[in-house]
Amino acid sequence: MDRSNSFLTTPMAILLGSIVIAVALLMNGGVIKVGRPMNNAPAAAGSSASAQPAQAAQPQAPLPGAKVNVDIGHLPVKGTSSKVTIIEFADFQCPFCERFFKDTESQIIKDYVETGKAKFVFRQYAFLGKESTWAAEASECANDQGKFWEYHDYLYSHQGQENSGAFAKDKLEGFAQSLGLNMDQFKPCLESDKYASKVSDDMAAGQKVGVNGTPATFVNGQLVSGAQPYANFKTLIDAEIAK
Repeated sequence: MDRSNSFLTTPMAILLGSIVIAVALLMNGGVIKVGRPMNNAPAAAGSSASAQPAQAAQPQAPLPGAKVNVDIGHLPVKGTSSKVTIIEFADFQCPFCERFFKDTESQIIKDYVETGKAKFVFRQYAFLGKESTWAAEASECANDQGKFWEYHDYLYSHQGQENSGAFAKDKLEGFAQSLGLNMDQFKPCLESDKYASKVSDDMAAGQKVGVNGTPATFVNGQLVSGAQPYANFKTLIDAEIAK
């Protein structure tokens, strides 16, 4: 056996494999999907990942332009428009959700929600591990005190690496204290997992309408998958307003 060929081909195979993976990540569309292998290592930005296996009979995502009936859920709604409803399913640990929050959602709120042209809804899709679940439950506890959106924003502003302790329960309690919440009310709410069922119900609702990753945003029932740029949302929202 010629070992020189073996030593030459192995690095080449590794290089080619890396190129294929890199291209796949670039084409992922700014969305973290359900179904990646479970591990405790932080997810690299752009990875196609989740902390639990894909559900067995999960519906396919709607085709582009198709409309599905998406319920607004139980959390407070930003805005009062009856013309356009924007519903985001997201995970507080998802880096693409953070990107959407900072680069796109803020602009949508400014241009459409605050001007009365659209309303914005958040629904839990906590699938990236236990800290995602805890963060979602903590936001529900903050909602008990009328502080859901403040806590929502604080979570995205303090996001760390996935399941690294950034959203451990003591950290989540510290966030609540920083926002001036009543800790005698907040702490037992979080420690008791009071809202575990509501968080899991939201995820199940998302799965029923074809959500298979985050962020997944519906504009009047039309799915926009991933952290798409503001211009993409503007085109769709304007078209719905013009109808």
